Amino acid sequence: MEDQQGQADDSHVVNIPPLVQELREQLANDHSSEVQVQFGGGSPPCPIVIAEVGHLTRNVDEAMYDPHRISIGPYHKNPDLAMEAEKIRSLRAVLSAASSSAALEVYVDELERLEDHARRCYAHSFGNISSREFVRMLLLDGCYVLAQFGGVGGVRRWNHAGAGMSSGHVEGGAPPAAAPSGDRLETVAVVRDVFYLVENQIPFFILDKILQITVSDPSAHAAGRIMLYVHELLKRLQYCSVAPAPALRPGNLLHLVHMHFEPTNPPSQTAGEAPGGKKLGRWRTATEYYFVGVTFKPRPLDSGKVRSILDVNLDSGGGTLEIPPLNIDAETWRLLHNLMALEQRNPGAAGSHVTAYCVFMSQLACTAADVDLLSRKGIIAHGLGNNSEVAGRFANLCKGILFSLDDPSGNYLRATCRALEERFQSRARRWMAWLGRKYFDNPWLFIGLVAAAVGLACTVVQAVYAVLSYN
Repeated sequence: MEDQQGQADDSHVVNIPPLVQELREQLANDHSSEVQVQFGGGSPPCPIVIAEVGHLTRNVDEAMYDPHRISIGPYHKNPDLAMEAEKIRSLRAVLSAASSSAALEVYVDELERLEDHARRCYAHSFGNISSREFVRMLLLDGCYVLAQFGGVGGVRRWNHAGAGMSSGHVEGGAPPAAAPSGDRLETVAVVRDVFYLVENQIPFFILDKILQITVSDPSAHAAGRIMLYVHELLKRLQYCSVAPAPALRPGNLLHLVHMHFEPTNPPSQTAGEAPGGKKLGRWRTATEYYFVGVTFKPRPLDSGKVRSILDVNLDSGGGTLEIPPLNIDAETWRLLHNLMALEQRNPGAAGSHVTAYCVFMSQLACTAADVDLLSRKGIIAHGLGNNSEVAGRFANLCKGILFSLDDPSGNYLRATCRALEERFQSRARRWMAWLGRKYFDNPWLFIGLVAAAVGLACTVVQAVYAVLSYN
């Protein structure tokens, strides 16, 4: 019995040395992979990591992040979306524009050398995609972008002169006037899928390498060619007025779009504020600010002082809030959602300016009354069903987003929010605003108030003279 009991006890004994060795090997492998990702294995670090959108954010509206016309990159590699024939034609156009020495083998060899670096620019390892398929994807997708939007090969289907939005708020930008009307929806879908989606991307240095081989210039950069299209597109959509500095190097096409969304005043203006004090809870709604006497005024992009829609300004007296007009179409939400997703994954390289702006607008215009007020003031223009639909979109804009209003380095509107909150909490200002709204907005009430004041003054004077005459 004792032997059997001893054997039963031995069956629960853990073999310590092999377990320790296994854990040490896993720690060593994890450390080596971390160093490889951090230092790029001898390659320059990726400026922007291309990652999948988190489940909490994606679950709000999955359609905001999925391509519907063309697949770029490995996340949404789908035969139904690949547009394989169009990509092959773009490859042929790029090869025809290259010098005779730049054969197809040269492109493949150069991209094979960049494969490991390109893979490290994605948050996912994609072990299920072979090296051959991965390099083929990079080459075809890169040639497609350069041919269609960079003018390489002379087959650009949609020039930047026709990339803007019509007065009827056609979603996503309209094709050139010469394009057939039947291609309009295809153009909108392709522009949206290529430029707006955070997951539908390839690293920008792949485009640079293909261009350098094509033009036989190792210093050539694709950003200059594609920048013309992107800037004209965003300018016609009235999102920005100033192009970013030519020296900036984007990580991918969405990052190139993101570079246009920069506030004129950097967040460092609030970085020197003393710590402590009352923390900011949230922005008030537009109607609440209006109730305490805040005046809303549109700040046009063509004023020469406004770079983009992010340039919100509060005057020195704190009574006038100037906001650049936001023209809303069906693709506005998609663009803002994906720009925020880019910032959430790359806070160091991309910052959080767009997220700060979206939090501001999502809380300022979260009810139909707020949207109605801002529409009447010329700050919001939309062609959607009604103000309630727009308010619902704003209310859901930042669900699943991590952001702190009290972070001075991340919230460039922190000082504005604090000044408006102090005004909102001032009882004197609230009473003055209430009197102004009640009596001075209505001319008849104002006339009645003046008449009552004159009558009261006359009564007082009459009483004084009566007392003096009696004496």
